[in-house]
Amino acid sequence: MDPISLVFYATVCGLLGLAGPSLGAAPIRLGIGAIVGVVAVSVLPFVHQILGVSAGYSFAGP
Repeated sequence: MDPISLVFYATVCGLLGLAGPSLGAAPIRLGIGAIVGVVAVSVLPFVHQILGVSAGYSFAGP
């Protein structure tokens, strides 16, 4: 994992962890975590683009 991705996901998970107990019961926190994960995965390519860093991989294949 490249350093940009590592810092990005660490930040997202850290902020979600801070809010965790106040979000409600376990199933609600699980759903919120899943939604945050999907949003984070969707935003990361734009973060790479803004920083001018290539992710070095593609889902399209070799």
